[in-house]
Amino acid sequence: MLDELIRHLPDLALVFSAFFIAVASPGPSNLQVMATSMEHGRKAGMTLALGVTTGSLTWGILAAVGVTALIVAHPGALYAIKIVGGLYLLFLAWRSARSAMQAEMPPPKASGSGRRLYLRGYLMHLTNPKAILSWTAIIALGLRPETPPVVLYAIILGCLTISLAINQTYAYLFSTASMVAGYRRIRRRAEACLAAFFTFASFKLLTAQL
Repeated sequence: MLDELIRHLPDLALVFSAFFIAVASPGPSNLQVMATSMEHGRKAGMTLALGVTTGSLTWGILAAVGVTALIVAHPGALYAIKIVGGLYLLFLAWRSARSAMQAEMPPPKASGSGRRLYLRGYLMHLTNPKAILSWTAIIALGLRPETPPVVLYAIILGCLTISLAINQTYAYLFSTASMVAGYRRIRRRAEACLAAFFTFASFKLLTAQL
């Protein structure tokens, strides 16, 4: 088993590098993790981030068993997911715009909303068709017809670790006192920028050819 992993280290390194760049790059999920951490605290941000990571793991497992390939092969299913994802981004844009219009920073939500935060992060990633395509590409990048199952397990576990580490790090860093203080000073502008970004991302997603 170890020999197989060592033999496929170049493929694994390529997969993990591509996945790291994809997860760390600015996007709706990690921007929402940052905003939630600054506005509602570290626990809320980390809970949302855990939901995002679980959504990524879900698509990773489905890609590994070939389900995402079937989805990609059936445009109707992919377009349905695209529409849901685009509408969800519009919902996030509306939330940010509403917050930007409030002169005073709203009080943090009750700590009992952890389950909702987790589901929000999970649905955010689960309704992102780009995640389907990305995981399909990742699996194709790391696997060959003769690749042993242990390499597939290593890809999923490695990418899960990367996603968990990056999203939780974002949540931790953006919940520090300095970040929160800075956010309070520019909250309305930051929320307006988020609203614009989510609107643009929704437009691109709804109009893109998949």
